[in-house]
Amino acid sequence: MKLYNYYRSSAAFRVRIALEMKGLKYEYIPVHLAKGEQLNSEFGDILPDQIVPMLEVDGQRLTQSLAIIEYLNETHPANPLLPADALGRAQARALAQSVACEIHPLNNLRVLKYLVKVLGIEEEAKTVWVRYWIRRGLEAFEHQLQLLDSQRAKQGLARSSYCLGAAPTVADLCLVPQIFNAKRFNVNLDNLPRTMAVFELCMSLTSFQLAQPSSCPDFEA
Repeated sequence: MKLYNYYRSSAAFRVRIALEMKGLKYEYIPVHLAKGEQLNSEFGDILPDQIVPMLEVDGQRLTQSLAIIEYLNETHPANPLLPADALGRAQARALAQSVACEIHPLNNLRVLKYLVKVLGIEEEAKTVWVRYWIRRGLEAFEHQLQLLDSQRAKQGLARSSYCLGAAPTVADLCLVPQIFNAKRFNVNLDNLPRTMAVFELCMSLTSFQLAQPSSCPDFEA
């Protein structure tokens, strides 16, 4: 396996966690997005959409982090990243998409560069933008976790340790990189008790620690 990667990419971080949880070895191929390496000719055919992650398996190339995670989960069933029941799978995917489709796109590097370089937004205003949308998205995520806890309580079930259940799912794989992003922009993370408890629990796991940006070979402090 080859993973085209950027240490700071939230989407790539999700896939790295999945690979670590599945115990899969892979070749790490760095693509420095901030320096525009994804635009170079050497990556033109490999990264036609000019983004990472891209996973190459037996000559086949897969893009989009959630699709890659689902592929890894189906082809390597150990340590499943989705609940066993249909309702649980739908709930885990919904939480994952709340991050990947609602929060992350608004603080993506391409979007932020466009705000500054094309629209002429000042750096301070850009930071206000990032903090607002991440905080608003995380508040919604927190509310979703609390509602799921209430539903479990009504069913006589114990509260989930992670986002959904007693083990990490795709929801946790999406949440943790977003919290890293939030911390990088000094987003206010107060009054998000369930969300931050999940983050701390995930980061106590070796798989999450090995996948974090500071563990990547292209990491820049």
